Amino acid sequence: MKPVHHSSIDRMDFYQNFKALNACVIIPTYNNAGTLGQVIRDVAAFTSDIIVVNDGSTDATMEVLKGFESLQVVSYADNAGKGMALRRGFEHAAQKGYEYAITIDSDGQHFAKDIPVFLEKIAQQPGSIIIGARNMEQSAVPGKSSFGHKFSNFWFWVETGIRPEDTQSGYRLYPVQRLKDFRFYTKKYEFEIEVIVRAAWSGIPVTFVPVTVYYAPRETRVSHFRPFRDFSRVSVINTVLVIITFLYIKPRDFIRNLRKKNFREKLREHLLSPGDSHSKKSASVAFGVFMGIVPIWGFQLAAAIGGAYLLRLNKALVILFANVSIPPMIPLILYLSYRCGAFWMGHQAVDFDFSKEISLDIIHEHAKQYIFGSMTLAIVASALFGVLAFVVLKVKQFFWR
Repeated sequence: MKPVHHSSIDRMDFYQNFKALNACVIIPTYNNAGTLGQVIRDVAAFTSDIIVVNDGSTDATMEVLKGFESLQVVSYADNAGKGMALRRGFEHAAQKGYEYAITIDSDGQHFAKDIPVFLEKIAQQPGSIIIGARNMEQSAVPGKSSFGHKFSNFWFWVETGIRPEDTQSGYRLYPVQRLKDFRFYTKKYEFEIEVIVRAAWSGIPVTFVPVTVYYAPRETRVSHFRPFRDFSRVSVINTVLVIITFLYIKPRDFIRNLRKKNFREKLREHLLSPGDSHSKKSASVAFGVFMGIVPIWGFQLAAAIGGAYLLRLNKALVILFANVSIPPMIPLILYLSYRCGAFWMGHQAVDFDFSKEISLDIIHEHAKQYIFGSMTLAIVASALFGVLAFVVLKVKQFFWR
């Protein structure tokens, strides 16, 4: 890796930019003594606010660090993994009052000359996470990196809805003050997936800037990435994040969006939009109503979303009508469920007085009648809503030609 040279005037400008943004650079390192010194010297051309996290190195890393006077060093004996090194670096930076931290790898893969790109971008989009997007088409990129790049990008898009350019690059800028109250769970390479997905879920913008990258020849390359074990870890965290996405994040975001727009606007937007056929829209309405009434309280919305994906229905309409069981409607749904259940119970049916206070004890005591009745109500109501939706769509088509 070639050293970066800057004039003293440029150096002062860069230092002032870092001070103005209250930013620092974090360099996590593990057994990269051969390249660490040059990385520090290159970064020092831009800022004196440098934090090196020594993640239990057993080589000459500490000897290298002794050659620099103004470094902030976070060091510990046991190798905990890159994710933990970053977490400890974030914690140190936040405690020191830094607003932002740029992370750069210590193996010489990244170029310090790209640091100004991050500073310019964060000045335009304060509070964001900025990821340095590498050119993954160059011939020197290892096959495992190219595959992991595509694999990780796809799942990030599924989990957040954001079209990413490079989710595996370790060259990033983080708003450490916005992340300091997060409780993270991963410690290895998969942390770099967890942090950006959860940040996106919390409303922190995730954006990208182009950076250059250097891959040393295979015979001289030092990599601590273990393909089988680390890909397995990444797969596990993506599995967990996908489950959370569909069981919690997407329903949460839909409900938040629903609150921003009134029901009539939402209904018109999705029911009258030309994208899907009348049959598909009507089936989506029917399925949503069915899932909103079936007796699986607490899981209705999650089950509705899963079913919509499996059946390839209009997910927005399914979720919209699954909310038929909103709190004001629950007493009526319970009453009608008991009334429908009486048909199946015969002489064992219990007359349910709508004027009485509804309690869990009453539901538990007459659970059989309620379950039979709610399933019947769900089927009947979904059929009625589905037919009504189809008729409305046909009438609209006839009059609005």
